[in-house]
Amino acid sequence: PEECAVFHCRGCWTVLGDSLQLCGQEPPGLSVLICFKVTSDVTWEDSLLVGLEGALLGCAYYLLFCRSCGSAVGFILYSSGSELAHLRDLFCFFKDSIMCYFLKNQMIIEASKVNFPAVTLKK
Repeated sequence: PEECAVFHCRGCWTVLGDSLQLCGQEPPGLSVLICFKVTSDVTWEDSLLVGLEGALLGCAYYLLFCRSCGSAVGFILYSSGSELAHLRDLFCFFKDSIMCYFLKNQMIIEASKVNFPAVTLKK
């Protein structure tokens, strides 16, 4: 694919996933990359957190961490209102925590500055 990229932890450059696993568009108010699969270098704890403000207000989620450096890199939504229900059980990387390495042109770009082509779970 033209826009094939590998997602790296911004803190230590560990590979966390890739653009072939993207499965949804980021919802308003959340700057995330939504993936259905990640590498084994992404971990999470069994304790649920509850959003107290912003787009995750009232949502329960697991925080995702980079196994190598311990940085928080995203979340897995456990429960939410109907507007975010489509994100439940998916891996959501914080764009501010991820760097993208594009294979075709060998460029590294901050995920927050990248717009990937539209994808849906149906594809």
